Amino acid sequence: MQGMEHFMKSVQRNLGKHSEMFSARYGQQVKGLLELPIKVIFSPITFAFDIGGAASRGFGIPELASHLSFSAIFVVLTLGTYDIALELGKKVLCPRNCHTCNGWKALRCTMCKGTGKAHYRVSNYMLKSGEKATAECVAQAVAENRAELVHFPSSINVLSSLPTKVCPTCDGSGVMGCPDCKHRFPLTISVDDIMEPPWKAYNVLRKMDYPYEHIVDSMKDPKIAAFWLFTLPQVVGGFNYDDEMKQKIWWSYKESMRYDQLRDVVGKRKPGWEVLQSALISLNPERARDDPVIVKNIPYYKARKALEGEVMKLNVPPRPDNWGDLDLPLSASSWTEEELRDPDKLLEAISLLTAQRKMADGILDAQWEAKWRQDKFEQLLEEKLQPYAQNMSTEILPKTIASPSPDSAKQKKSRGRRWWIF
Repeated sequence: MQGMEHFMKSVQRNLGKHSEMFSARYGQQVKGLLELPIKVIFSPITFAFDIGGAASRGFGIPELASHLSFSAIFVVLTLGTYDIALELGKKVLCPRNCHTCNGWKALRCTMCKGTGKAHYRVSNYMLKSGEKATAECVAQAVAENRAELVHFPSSINVLSSLPTKVCPTCDGSGVMGCPDCKHRFPLTISVDDIMEPPWKAYNVLRKMDYPYEHIVDSMKDPKIAAFWLFTLPQVVGGFNYDDEMKQKIWWSYKESMRYDQLRDVVGKRKPGWEVLQSALISLNPERARDDPVIVKNIPYYKARKALEGEVMKLNVPPRPDNWGDLDLPLSASSWTEEELRDPDKLLEAISLLTAQRKMADGILDAQWEAKWRQDKFEQLLEEKLQPYAQNMSTEILPKTIASPSPDSAKQKKSRGRRWWIF
């Protein structure tokens, strides 16, 4: 017990000695740090009181005016100080500056490129005994998790006949979340926003892709193309290209113009456009991958156009009387009874209502014809595709669309060997 008491006394003695040394060296600094938040919070009030007392003594104004000035200075200083503090807080605690999406937190889907549809392939499916690799059996295997779906980006095998489904990345919307903003805190502490830096607007402008259709059309003229390629960058950005760089840019322009000229010919769909389309793809495969003029399935396109021609030759039945409704601006109630007693007003009303009725009938007839032809086209298309759909339900899917599991193939081979042994 005496040893324990001696130990406790020595510990207390050492703690007291060290605490006295710490308070002597750092006590004033620690006290100042602890009082700093209180001073910051009450600084507008104390500062306003100091200025207000000086104003009442040194301005030489009557007492009433002195009190009013005291109150005004107090209010202005308090509100101004808090406003400055809040504004600085907003600028220091600011949203995180993402250089990938520029703060939009969304990008065009990289899987489907904004179309909402993605190509897929069934892989490693396992069928039950007695089943064949038909569309129905493979679909049942996918539903029962006996197969895998492998999705391909739009940049891969675009011209292949793979089936499509809703894009799993964007759920068919064509817009995906920014990967850099997904798992990061949206706010950051930075002093860069206290003054608006000029490079922010430049970064946004640099990443924006404007639809320069008028520039593309004007680029067909070589003189205007030389202005856009060489003169404008020199005037706006100060880029001075040497002769070798200008020659490379001009060669690239010539290759692009070859593609555009051939693209215009393919877009007219004259006989032989299929061969020209293959040449167009060979010129620039990357550009042709996303070009809407390129037809991916030529036999289907030709059959569809032929069917559309057949539908356009059909006679449209007359429009039913009660079909369609238009919100017409004029009616019989647009004129009062007193106005209709005037022969000129009556003639005006009859003429306007008759002309309006004819225009409305023309619009409704055009809508009826378009709707009837569209319904007829869908009906004929379904009738023509029905035999193929029935055959597909019984035919075995090709390996480009669905591939079996290697384990099932090994099992079939091993079963065959055991059959020959026995």
